[in-house]
Amino acid sequence: MNSARLTADEQRFLRSLARLAVQAAVKGERPPDAHALAAAAGLPLEPRLTARRGAFVTLTSGGRLRGCIGYIEGVKPLIDAVADNGRSAAVRDPRFPAVTPEELDDLDLEISALTPLVEVAGPDDIVIGRHGVCLAKGGRQAVFLPQVAPVQGWDRDTTLTQLALKAGLGPDGWRQGAEFRVFEAHVF
Repeated sequence: MNSARLTADEQRFLRSLARLAVQAAVKGERPPDAHALAAAAGLPLEPRLTARRGAFVTLTSGGRLRGCIGYIEGVKPLIDAVADNGRSAAVRDPRFPAVTPEELDDLDLEISALTPLVEVAGPDDIVIGRHGVCLAKGGRQAVFLPQVAPVQGWDRDTTLTQLALKAGLGPDGWRQGAEFRVFEAHVF
């Protein structure tokens, strides 16, 4: 991940971009043009920003989750994924009503820029706090970002139980026949 580590300026820009995308979505405005904003800010579009990478934007308010949407795989350049997912986290997370204009000032925003997914042999290869986990079984799938388990205080087995439940499986659905892929995230 070190070669893809974002600079402080790139992180600030992506946070600003995500915030603008959230605001535009909440106000029913057109999404920001990420590339034009980078040019206006004098920020060169280095490969770290233009490489296709998975990315999530997480919104919280008062320490509580308010929206979290992302791409687990690199379907778009990072700069575009952040803009898209900021917008979606604000108004398209099916778990929450759309963010309102009155909430904008109280929202905290976190971006997770992901490394590519890597298949692992099983649960013993998962390192809680380092790895995000994607579990797949029987046509069902669920994912947790690396920061989820430590924030919740979960060990590996509890994390995988919760992930199985999120995927719509039973609590032990991860113990046999599940496939696991892991990734890391640069969170800022």
